[in-house]
Amino acid sequence: MVIIDSVRFYRPFWFCMRMLVPTFFKDSRRPVLFYIAVLHVLVTLWFPLHLLLHLLVHPSPADLLKNLTMSLTCVACSLKHVAHLYHLPEIVEIESLIGQLDTFVSSEQEHRYYKDHVHCHAERFTRCLYISFGMVYAVFLFGVSVQIISGNWDLIYPAYFPFDLEQNRSMAAAALGYQILSILVEGLQGLGNDTYTPLTLCLLGGHLHLWAIRMGQLGFLKEENVNDHQRLQEYIEQHKLLMRFHHLLSQTISEVQLVQLGGCGATLCIIVSYVLFFVGDTISLVYYLVFFGVVCVQLFPSCYFASEVAEEVERLPYAIFSSRWYDQSREHRFDLLVFTQLTLGGRGRVIKAGGLIELNLNAFFATLKMAYSLFAVVVRVKGI
Repeated sequence: MVIIDSVRFYRPFWFCMRMLVPTFFKDSRRPVLFYIAVLHVLVTLWFPLHLLLHLLVHPSPADLLKNLTMSLTCVACSLKHVAHLYHLPEIVEIESLIGQLDTFVSSEQEHRYYKDHVHCHAERFTRCLYISFGMVYAVFLFGVSVQIISGNWDLIYPAYFPFDLEQNRSMAAAALGYQILSILVEGLQGLGNDTYTPLTLCLLGGHLHLWAIRMGQLGFLKEENVNDHQRLQEYIEQHKLLMRFHHLLSQTISEVQLVQLGGCGATLCIIVSYVLFFVGDTISLVYYLVFFGVVCVQLFPSCYFASEVAEEVERLPYAIFSSRWYDQSREHRFDLLVFTQLTLGGRGRVIKAGGLIELNLNAFFATLKMAYSLFAVVVRVKGI
């Protein structure tokens, strides 16, 4: 049987958090406090702001789209990072719940499902995410290296600085270095942001299904020293943990996914517009094509796994009814009836982005339609 350890999938997420907010892990030394203040002021706050301020100086259409490609991504990344920092205590509790739920997996059928679906999907998603981030930053660093070797100290993205970069070569080099460092730090933030939501939704959907397997087998598999009614009470307690998991997850990803949906739709439109109208060199073309793929990877898994969670919640009453309730005691049947009514009342549980948009595959396709609509507007304006 496969070893059940879902918490290990969060190691990259916590590595990013340790790099970005070591104070959360009880490290409150003065140098660490200074490091966090400088990091979040210069990167989380100023980096997207200095990109957006450039829009006020009436840039050319090419600079405008190039600036928006990164500025919207960075604004969304910073907002999602701040939302995750705010919800870190809930994230710690969710990880504890996952550890508890892992211990309930016992039968061979459950282990097989965990290995073939939960573990497989979580590993496949995280591998694709890490590969996509690695490709983007490999192309990015290669392009920056070529730019520096050629003696070009222009900014990677048009932005506002309170000094003249054209007249001062050393300041231009410092500004370029600041953008490179900020983009790398934003990558850490983005990796943490984009790992947490899909992975947690995947694990929640998996544990809901595993609980349904256990519940459906109740009464068919006889165990020594444990009667069916006692086992039912244990499953009711497990269900409470699952609903607590669902509630906490809905809270922690609500704001993040609202920013994700809006930011991804606008970014996809801008990337396509910029590539079609202004990109001329091969390196930039490859970079933005990979960037387009990464944006889709950011959005699709969350919507897909959210749809799975919704389906699993809908199936919970059927799993209860599938148990061998008909030849149990009267007390057992009464508790089961009440429990079924409670799960029927929870079928309306849905995860919403910002409390407004139901998170599922329909939200993904709606975002793509929004991106296409924005692109159509850009094409029309360009034609005019």
